[in-house]
Amino acid sequence: MIRRFYNYYLSPEKDLAKKLKSVLGFVPDNMRLFKLAFFHKSMNNGESKRYNNERLEYLGDAMLSAIVAEYLYKKYPNKDEGFMTKMRSKIVKRKTLNKVAERMGIDMILTKYTSGKMSYSMLGNAFEAMVGAIYIEYGYDKTRNYLISNVLMKYLDIHELETSDDNYKSQLLEWGQKEGKSISYKLMNKYKQDKRDWFKIAVYMDGVEISKAEDYNKKSAEQIASSRAIKHLNIKKT
Repeated sequence: MIRRFYNYYLSPEKDLAKKLKSVLGFVPDNMRLFKLAFFHKSMNNGESKRYNNERLEYLGDAMLSAIVAEYLYKKYPNKDEGFMTKMRSKIVKRKTLNKVAERMGIDMILTKYTSGKMSYSMLGNAFEAMVGAIYIEYGYDKTRNYLISNVLMKYLDIHELETSDDNYKSQLLEWGQKEGKSISYKLMNKYKQDKRDWFKIAVYMDGVEISKAEDYNKKSAEQIASSRAIKHLNIKKT
């Protein structure tokens, strides 16, 4: 309690503490840990390449996956493994986490510790790093209770996710199989932008390019290109 009071009113990081209180609903004890969760590698400037949120992101990804799996197991006692696996994938995928992070206001903190253009996908990365920080500070049980009460039940519509399907690559490949069309993906270019790798992906149908897209994540670029291909081909969801 005393540490949190100091962090909020007296510490050099009190501005960050106030933003964290707005986003998280509480002030952490370990401000350095939570600052690291939002520190993107583009801010290193060559001084310390390891001082960034990637390790926390790795940990948070694992914790989030485990917590969501447990939550779904208890919420759907009569559903099989396949259903729960698909639901977990919908919840923990980058697109969903980006939206959750945006609704929480994580961008207010992330912009301070990001150099150059902030990619939308960086929101989800920071969210996972934040989960990692919460786990280190409070342990599994408190992290699980916090995520279920303050994230899953607050920012996600689980029932809407049950019927949603925005895996555009899967939809396009299934359509191609039904229609006897050959769908393929090609990496057109990989380059650096704002110190990050960017991927340019093209979608081909029977050897003819029908769409393309780019993003810092290869899978994300494939999904965007697939979505554009579906629109171009006027494929209706069945």
